Amino acid sequence: MIVKTRAVVLREIRYRDQSKICSLYSRDFGKISVIVKGARNPKNKLSGLFNAGNVIDLVLYRKNNRELHLASDGNLVLSPMVPEPDLLRFAVLYRIIDLVRLTTENDEKNLPLFSLLTGTLEQLYRKDQHFELLYAWFLLRFVSLLGFQPSLRQCVLTGEDIPRAIEAGKVSGLYFVMNPGGFALPWAAATSPVIKHLLPLRSTMLLCTLETSPVHDLETIRAEHDDVEHLWNLLQDYCSRHLEHTGGRKNLAIVSQISRK
Repeated sequence: MIVKTRAVVLREIRYRDQSKICSLYSRDFGKISVIVKGARNPKNKLSGLFNAGNVIDLVLYRKNNRELHLASDGNLVLSPMVPEPDLLRFAVLYRIIDLVRLTTENDEKNLPLFSLLTGTLEQLYRKDQHFELLYAWFLLRFVSLLGFQPSLRQCVLTGEDIPRAIEAGKVSGLYFVMNPGGFALPWAAATSPVIKHLLPLRSTMLLCTLETSPVHDLETIRAEHDDVEHLWNLLQDYCSRHLEHTGGRKNLAIVSQISRK
């Protein structure tokens, strides 16, 4: 059956002399694998199209119960090479697409996840974007979409209202509890055996801001690099505890090193 869909290229592997096998996250079918014949031949019309991070419209021959489909045509929608290559952009990009590739199942359509992924990449490929903050924003929404949304408004241990406690000046920081996920007030978490991390109030407020901010408002948020990096590590740890095959922390460390240069 010949079908058209939009997809993000998650991974590309060389196949034989001039072809590629690619992992895609598609709008209509979720994660799929395709073979692109001749894609490594510079004279082929598909050369350069099926590169990791590209968002493409494609035509493919799809057969049910097959693990590998044939891509026959396509057009570029978005590329990380536009407006210009950027090392930090690529570091964040590969962290995002690796996370999607490693934690999603084949042939499971998830339109909200596809929209999150393409919307995030659209912002990532803009000039002068705050790549680190965008990555933290993506992690929070990604893990929430997959069913593990952390509670940031009520204490996960007592149910008490957290904004009210902050406004009353009762806390200078909050604990983030890994399971169940979310904030816990200090007096509730202090004696609890749950796995938890203490966050300064500034970091907790930033996380709450990210939860309520649409992606196009991120450029208006002013945040210290240390706070953003703190949230990376926290959310990455949270993802790794709730999602299978999230990979190691090597890529995250690379992002951190690049952003400090």
